[in-house]
Amino acid sequence: KAANFFRYFSSLSSDLILLCLFAGEFEEESKQPALSEQQKHQLKHRELFLSRQFESLPATHIRGKCNVTLLNETDVLAGYLEKEDCFFYSLVFDPVQKTLLADQGEIRVGSKYQAEIPDKLTEDEVDTRVQEKMETKVWDPSNQLKDAQIDQFLVVARAVGTFARALDCSSSIRQPSLHMSAAAASRDITLFHAMDTLQKNNYDLARAMSTLVPQGGPVLCRDEMEEWSASEAMLFEEALEKYGKDFNDIRQDFVTMNVFPQKRLKAAEADSKLKQVYIPTYTKPNPNQIMMPGSKPGLNGAAGFQKGLSCESCHSKRTHTHTHTSHPDSPR
Repeated sequence: KAANFFRYFSSLSSDLILLCLFAGEFEEESKQPALSEQQKHQLKHRELFLSRQFESLPATHIRGKCNVTLLNETDVLAGYLEKEDCFFYSLVFDPVQKTLLADQGEIRVGSKYQAEIPDKLTEDEVDTRVQEKMETKVWDPSNQLKDAQIDQFLVVARAVGTFARALDCSSSIRQPSLHMSAAAASRDITLFHAMDTLQKNNYDLARAMSTLVPQGGPVLCRDEMEEWSASEAMLFEEALEKYGKDFNDIRQDFVTMNVFPQKRLKAAEADSKLKQVYIPTYTKPNPNQIMMPGSKPGLNGAAGFQKGLSCESCHSKRTHTHTHTSHPDSPR
């Protein structure tokens, strides 16, 4: 069983234009060394295009062994010319649809896509960068607070978030239980808000506490996930397990556009209420029960009194009814 690969000249003319553009972008982004026209011509014969087709061939058709690898942006194209029977591919060709697609996601390398880290300044060197164009500081690790104090403040922030969700009507519908509200209050957005509050108040715990609970009520921090109900979150988790990160298939099979918000809220209210389960009365007698002589047979096919059977413990053939009476004032 062999996989089919296509050569450069076996594609259509419309695809050749795309291949030339792709090769030019690859050489520019990866900063390949200059190649001669002869080397470029030889590389065209080393480039293959993967297909999803497989064929079963007899072993007598095997002429030799070749290596086909996925082209990496850090690879040097001229290195493939130095090895014999060494080929590379970067695109997948569909011979039926006549299309070329990337085999997998690529990591772009270069100054256009990755930050250039400057050299570390010495002690006597002056920083000449414009500070207004730099990022805004949101946390200072060299603050005067201890780690235990910061952890205690984060616990207070979670408690405030839980109390704020108890006061909010929409949150009480989405998170009907205390555990769900506490879990929602422990999300990253609450912790980020607490740490940002410490930074803005210069790591003063008293001022930061007042900021968490202003005059209008406790601060409620939410993210996008809290807009989903518990059933929607479970449905999305099921979709990820089934399709992975193919969101087009998830939207087609799992997302329904005909669900109105009123119906969703009613469904959430119904889930939060206790459900009544009807348990029918059990009238079928126990076949192991010892019945009195002359009694009727049991219901639903159960055996009635059978002569000769006795209790396995006391060897009695009839059940005794014990009646215990006591004075109302006597202890029980």
